[in-house]
Amino acid sequence: MAVVKKKTWPHQFEAVFSGKKKHDLRFADFEIKDGDALVLEEWDPEKREYTGRTIEKKVTYVSSFKIDNVPFWAEQEIKEKGFQIISIE
Repeated sequence: MAVVKKKTWPHQFEAVFSGKKKHDLRFADFEIKDGDALVLEEWDPEKREYTGRTIEKKVTYVSSFKIDNVPFWAEQEIKEKGFQIISIE
């Protein structure tokens, strides 16, 4: 089991913390698999610093795919790396 730490913004952190959000969409530039621990570290984009709040979730399923024309990352990176949806509990 690996422990994978990722930055997340406050509204996404709160949705996971409350139990409402049970998945995470990430750029597929890292390895993660079923059974790993995903540690989300809350990031304040206005202050440009971590808030100190973290939450650890167990990865239950990873679905990786590639799609074209997503505005968040450069097209070449998307074509090369794709995305992954991470189910958590």
